[in-house]
Amino acid sequence: MKKQVFNPFLPLDEYIPDGEPHIFGDRVYLYGSHDLEGGRTFCMGDYTVYSAPVDDLSDWRCEGVIYRAKQDPDYNERPYMYAPDVVRGNDGKYYLYYCMSGDYGVGGYFGPISVAVCDSPAGKYEYLGVVRWRDGSPMKKYVCFDPAVINDNGVIRIYYGTQYQGESNEILSKDESKLKAVMERFNKNREEILSTADNVNGAVMAVLEEDMLTVKEEPRHIIPYETDGTSFEEHPFFEGSSMRKVGDTYYFVYSSQQNHELCYATSKFPDRDFIFGGTIVSNGDVGLNGRTDADKLNMTGTTHGSIIEIGGQWYVFYHRLTHKSDYSRQACAEKISIAPDGSIKQAEITSCGLNNGALKARGNYPAVIACNITNGKMPHGSNKIFKDSFPNVTDADGERFIGEISDKTMIGFKYFEFSAAKSVSLVFKGNGNGSFKVYTDLQSAPIAELDLFPCDSWTNVSDAISLPDGVYPIYLVFGGEGMFSIKEIGFGE
Repeated sequence: MKKQVFNPFLPLDEYIPDGEPHIFGDRVYLYGSHDLEGGRTFCMGDYTVYSAPVDDLSDWRCEGVIYRAKQDPDYNERPYMYAPDVVRGNDGKYYLYYCMSGDYGVGGYFGPISVAVCDSPAGKYEYLGVVRWRDGSPMKKYVCFDPAVINDNGVIRIYYGTQYQGESNEILSKDESKLKAVMERFNKNREEILSTADNVNGAVMAVLEEDMLTVKEEPRHIIPYETDGTSFEEHPFFEGSSMRKVGDTYYFVYSSQQNHELCYATSKFPDRDFIFGGTIVSNGDVGLNGRTDADKLNMTGTTHGSIIEIGGQWYVFYHRLTHKSDYSRQACAEKISIAPDGSIKQAEITSCGLNNGALKARGNYPAVIACNITNGKMPHGSNKIFKDSFPNVTDADGERFIGEISDKTMIGFKYFEFSAAKSVSLVFKGNGNGSFKVYTDLQSAPIAELDLFPCDSWTNVSDAISLPDGVYPIYLVFGGEGMFSIKEIGFGE
């Protein structure tokens, strides 16, 4: 019997952001970067892959470390491997594409795109080389960052790039200070920048030869760099390229300059004429039902992922932030639908994610599966660890919990299926006094109230509930003094 699965769907001490899901054989594999729990910078771990049977997305297993940063020749200069992708070549082998970086992203725009190869999707990959020109020199046209690869009916297409606004070649040619800033950011000389068609920024595509290394068709922009007056004006490309082909339509999935949302654009061609489609998911639910950034439901920050169809159901894979930073990100997923007209409606972030419906309101759950954690003034991640206090997923002594809960904190779980629950409980500790009011609708009366008091060790508190059978969200709203942490939420029959 299949067990339940919730967000984050990997073990709670695992941090695999930038997820690219792919089906090879009868399993879905999640390739991504590897953050560390409480890490001090991005992507400190070696590439570790998880997989699940296509018919049981609750049964994820760790395939182990498939590739180590030390295997790359540039390791001593840039020791961290950023967002990768894997594609099956026409020779049946599997090819891993990635870029190296240093602390806090320094140097992440400097290098070429590295390639490793393996005979199986999650075996031990071996370094192969870098994406290169025909003369063997490294290909560094535009900005080599966040590569994504597809085998398009035998044609190997690689997508990559990043984009910062306000730096057109026309502006740069007239402003030496801005030009020098771009030269420093991308480690390119004046000629490389000003001679690149349109701009070194932007989302680009190249075609590779059968050797999976050599450029066959030179890189070119696939969407406009200048977004004013285009469909991309409100959601310009930033990073995180990913490409999927659905029927005869190409879906370009990317992280926008809002830096909390995955967006998509569609075209009948792999390298041009893309039209902005919309937002697929935001890790703060910004944009969903008109929600503004000021009212985001989590700390927001970097996101990266893609879409995939598994067993007739479409999903979007993305990541959430923990530990008050961008450096400990966890894989999440939500169900989505592609409408007959090709559009994708923005998904709501939930606790149930890959589960077959709502979670059963029975027994205990880790509190960190909460999909909404906010005090009404949550920050946006900015390549640092925040020192100020706000509610967040964190860890201590081998346990994961939501910490720094104070007055007006709201913690939301979506969704639970109630059929026989008679009580709701929390496992908590803290140094103040107050209570959690429990709601299924924030505009209605609470269904329970859980009183909290000073305690240094984990303590259980419960209250009776009475709900008609059905599916409900659960919102916990704290009112009181001091600071608390919660480790579990539970339901008794």
